[in-house]
Amino acid sequence: MKFSQSFIYTSKEAPSDAVLPSHIYLVRGGFIQSVGAGLYNFLPLGKKVLDKVRAIAKEELDKAGCQEVDLAFVTPSELWRESGRFEKYGKELLRFKDRKNAEFVLGPTHEEMMVNLVRQYVKSYKQLPINLYQIKTKFRDEIRPRFGLMRGREFLMKDGYSFHKDEADMIENGFKKMEATYSRIFKRLGLDFRIVEADSGAIGGSGSKEFMVLAESGEDTIVVCDSCDYGANIEAATRATPKAPHELDSEYEKPEMTFGKFLTPDIKTIEALAEFFKIDPYYTLKVVAKKALYDDGVAKVVLFGIRGSDQLQEVKACNAVDANELIDVEDEELESLGLTPGFMGPKGLPENTLFIADNLLKGESSTIAGANEKDYHYVGLNLNDLDLVYKDIVEVKEGDSCPKCSGKLKYTKGIEVGHIFQLGTRYSEPLKAEFLDENGKSQPFVMGTYGIGISRLLAAIIEQNHDEKGCIWTKTTAPFDLEIIVSNIKKEQELEAGEQLYKELKEKGVDVLLDDRKERFGFKMSDFELIGIPYAIIVGKKIGDGVVEIVNRRTLEKEEIALESVVPKIMEYLA
Repeated sequence: MKFSQSFIYTSKEAPSDAVLPSHIYLVRGGFIQSVGAGLYNFLPLGKKVLDKVRAIAKEELDKAGCQEVDLAFVTPSELWRESGRFEKYGKELLRFKDRKNAEFVLGPTHEEMMVNLVRQYVKSYKQLPINLYQIKTKFRDEIRPRFGLMRGREFLMKDGYSFHKDEADMIENGFKKMEATYSRIFKRLGLDFRIVEADSGAIGGSGSKEFMVLAESGEDTIVVCDSCDYGANIEAATRATPKAPHELDSEYEKPEMTFGKFLTPDIKTIEALAEFFKIDPYYTLKVVAKKALYDDGVAKVVLFGIRGSDQLQEVKACNAVDANELIDVEDEELESLGLTPGFMGPKGLPENTLFIADNLLKGESSTIAGANEKDYHYVGLNLNDLDLVYKDIVEVKEGDSCPKCSGKLKYTKGIEVGHIFQLGTRYSEPLKAEFLDENGKSQPFVMGTYGIGISRLLAAIIEQNHDEKGCIWTKTTAPFDLEIIVSNIKKEQELEAGEQLYKELKEKGVDVLLDDRKERFGFKMSDFELIGIPYAIIVGKKIGDGVVEIVNRRTLEKEEIALESVVPKIMEYLA
């Protein structure tokens, strides 16, 4: 491709709403164009990269025995009602009616559609397992689309679904196979990534893992171990049981507590409570009140109990009560339910109050907790005397011990680019998708589902590969393999040499961009640096001596080389 004949338009100006390098450089470099909040056109450069990412994903998926389909973007809402997700998914699901008043949704994901397809054709265990996928446009009506391709409303996604006769087959021939396949895809894309345990969210299922591209600009906080390969999204991270302060420090004595109700005037916070009794917050019980929202406008106040030294992890807490969302609750509403803000605890609650305690409180025989009476706390409260529900609801902290080894946990940032789920029968049961097993009995399909954000990957690649000048594409994703820059096209010798190199390299199968524009050399170099093609050959003043320069975009190092040697040298670099 000759630059003078291309539809490539770069810009010095960054979008006014852009804060991430990928958003700035993809727009400035002429890869994408914004046409509305969270909506983008892919221009020729962007489409080339998108197609390369798509092709790598497809090649590896096909090698793994997956089969590609293309399902309707518009989905009948009745399928979403059958699965129970029509209300639960929330406002990100765009619902509409056609001229006949039939109700539809724009597919943000296609579990229901794929189950509907398979249940019509697959009737026997002999036809299993099956793994079907598509690479298709999706739509989620994000409340705040931002960060360019990172969080758009319309996006290109690979979503795949496997169907099995039992859980063991799903894990071995679905989940594990896709974990390995996804790893090969992201390695081929040249990405530094980590596989982490994750929350299943609105998709559902019993277990999931995310593929995180490590980048400081990532929206997701990842918990990783400094000694082993453990990694988890903070929403799903766990830790080894932490030791009490008196177990960590021999000079710290465990508080001796005799059960009783103590006057604690205006002591409403854990910090004030710990100071009042001169103890570590570990020995107190903190209660966090939230309102859980469910389908059809149903709401219920829930109390979550954790150690005073811990923080509530809201996604875990939301999952613990199977809610769609948790929101804050006002003191006035708590009081109307007979609760006392600042002094709530697990003992003596009003009837029908839902209280969830963290797993690490199980077995606690002596703690300080609110007495559900203004200005009073129980001291020496034995939780074993209470009938409590226990769940994992705390947030892992930096410095906590790894659940797999003796290492310490720390936070890092990542960009989610892939997610795999063990669905089980989450969708096959409500949608009555069944097959006949070896005994002739009807059984629901056991499923896995597997997604990759294809268009989001463009942003992730640049977030991990850029400098202050622009993009630095990996070799497998760059829009061109090489750029030839003719320093001054008015000089016949430079132009002829550039065009001859262009011809030779194209004949060898190299995808070349020839910058033959009537522009200043500095302007052309700035565009090369902004667009981020891996290598450039500069044909300049030394062409009279039979010398050109090769520039490595990643390092910006320049190498002078004889004209007759440049083609084999470039072929070596591109190999």
